Amino acid sequence: MNADSHRRMTNTINKVIVGLQRRGIAFGPMQLLTVKGRRTGQLRTFPIAVNKLGNGRYIFQAFPKAAWVANARDADTVTLTRGRKSSTARLVEVSVEERRPLLRELVTTSPASVGNRFVTTGLAATATPDGIAEAAHRIAVFRVEPA
Repeated sequence: MNADSHRRMTNTINKVIVGLQRRGIAFGPMQLLTVKGRRTGQLRTFPIAVNKLGNGRYIFQAFPKAAWVANARDADTVTLTRGRKSSTARLVEVSVEERRPLLRELVTTSPASVGNRFVTTGLAATATPDGIAEAAHRIAVFRVEPA
């Protein structure tokens, strides 16, 4: 599957996830990230996996040029919603050097599909923990902090 067909499939699945989450059905690490659009100022909502690693919670970019990444970089705060519970948070972008061990841990502790997604979307060359860590300069990582 090429990156374009993967993105189309993911967009379809994302619509289902958003609908379920808005009805109060939460599953896995998925949450809804609502952030103000940097150009329009309108609120935009994206299904996002919030991953617990070590003592923190992190969000990883899975697609190149993901709109939520640019919007999150520009926003002071975002809203994270899981089921019917929402909270305001700050997303703090992690430096490239700090990303490497986080990416290694994410791939090591997750199903193989997580590492494969970075390869399928063109962000990394190999799905191994070291291969994903080498691509840290292409993968945005945000630490979730209380607002």
